[in-house]
Amino acid sequence: MQQRFLGRTGLKVSRLGLGTLTWGRDTDEHEARDQLKGFVEAGGTLLDTAAGYGDGASEELIGELLGDVVSREDVVLATKAGVRRTRGAGSGQRTREINVSRGNLVRTLDESLRRLGTDHVDLWQVHTWSDETPWEETLSALDYAVSTGRALYVGVSNYSGWQTAQAATWQRAVPGRAVLASNQVEYSLVNRYAEAEIVPAAGALGMGVLAWSPLGRGVLTGKYRTGTPADSRAASPHFADFVGAYLDARAARIVEAVARAAEGLQWSPIDVALAWVRDRPGVSSAIVGARTAAQLRGSLAVEDCALPAEIRAALDDVSGPRPSPAVD
Repeated sequence: MQQRFLGRTGLKVSRLGLGTLTWGRDTDEHEARDQLKGFVEAGGTLLDTAAGYGDGASEELIGELLGDVVSREDVVLATKAGVRRTRGAGSGQRTREINVSRGNLVRTLDESLRRLGTDHVDLWQVHTWSDETPWEETLSALDYAVSTGRALYVGVSNYSGWQTAQAATWQRAVPGRAVLASNQVEYSLVNRYAEAEIVPAAGALGMGVLAWSPLGRGVLTGKYRTGTPADSRAASPHFADFVGAYLDARAARIVEAVARAAEGLQWSPIDVALAWVRDRPGVSSAIVGARTAAQLRGSLAVEDCALPAEIRAALDDVSGPRPSPAVD
């Protein structure tokens, strides 16, 4: 698999990354093992997780597999901190909690390293912006992570254009601060919000873009064209609302365009949707997740695909305008 530099850093990542949002919860150890092995055998290196994925279950599972299934040195290990799910007292409902204070971020990083079974991660990212914490304090945690060797590179996630520019400029203002390597944002044919300001800001400041949910939360695979399969994420209590955001008329038009392009090229819809976002300007890697190892193999097949210019232009036309941002 082709490797790309992450922005203007010396860190190389595979142009497709392996997402582990469901590992330890909907994806069990057997499937995760097969996915990780197949991904690395295909030349993939970027392994993406977060402390908040499954309340740490994703990191726990990765920690069990590293050194057993693949060598730690074979992967670019990336994780995030600052978002978690908490259960309300007496309600049983889980709510999303954001805490990007320096103390919480550093504490979370140490917990991540323990779960992952390593003394450092290759890329550590602030999971999202918060107005409740001074951004200078948040960014100081990234400086600490690099200066102590806990992280080799640092970045942000789900930052808007102005947030990206402010954070990256601040980090470059004083020698010794940790330069931001990347911004991980949602980016697909059904969500092109990042193109307006985030991608240009990242490019101007030497940051790579990591595209999460490049298959539009699974909608661009075409699996929802005639209904909701019982074994799909849209049928899962964890992801029904997440996927449902793109089960509308606009997305349906885009999905049909992807399907027609796939038929003409004799590709799969996955190939078309992934090739489109993978090769957008500024994108260092598109992060794909899968329910099964077989599904992942289908996504990895896109490595040999490059969209013809006329089809890319047609997809560009049908996929505007850009919807609002989201946080994974």
